[in-house]
Amino acid sequence: MKHEVFLERLAKLTTTFTPVVDAAYEVNAYRFLDLSVTNTILEEVDTASAEAIQVYINTFLAKTGGQVAYGGYLEKRSIYDRSIYFNNANPDLKRNIHLGLDVWCAAGTAILAPLASVVHSFKDNRNYGDYGPCIVLKHQFDDLVFYTLYGHLSRKSLNGLSVGQEIKAGAVFANLGESHENGEYSPHLHFQIIKDIQDFKGDYPGVSTKANLEFFKENCPDPQLLLKII
Repeated sequence: MKHEVFLERLAKLTTTFTPVVDAAYEVNAYRFLDLSVTNTILEEVDTASAEAIQVYINTFLAKTGGQVAYGGYLEKRSIYDRSIYFNNANPDLKRNIHLGLDVWCAAGTAILAPLASVVHSFKDNRNYGDYGPCIVLKHQFDDLVFYTLYGHLSRKSLNGLSVGQEIKAGAVFANLGESHENGEYSPHLHFQIIKDIQDFKGDYPGVSTKANLEFFKENCPDPQLLLKII
């Protein structure tokens, strides 16, 4: 399937705002959050600290009248510099370009499937700065097949899951994790669309190097094609 056709069909699967966190948060509760290297305010924030990031997000939401912060697709970030999992002495090999969309809200928040799916895989990725508990769902609509990834979940979210388990559209299937179990981040969901999952199970790169970005941009299209947070 040509990539342009894939994107067009993907976008038509939803017609309005489609939540992946607690449906009690309507679209007008969301505020776009900039965590890129161009946000000079972050120069005054200890981005190595989950607590400091949380304070920044709480302050941002209070000032803007929002309840949920979101953003980050293809955002170049400095927050990954704290972890050797992403960092590299060679700038060309440093992974710092975000491939998913982050939704920042409280630990324990319900996670929803935006579309009908089955469980493809799941794993607790315990590297410092990694996803922590992660679930990958597989979606198939005739010959349109793709995957969605949900990172930074609670460990309890993996209990009782089985590969091939059906998940209905809009169903709660997980919850957000605390910092101590989610890779040491302020609580948030990493949501990513993946065209070809390759051989990955319960995991897939969520941050790219500059050198590999063109491949990942095509294989991981903009989550807003489905979520339509406007």
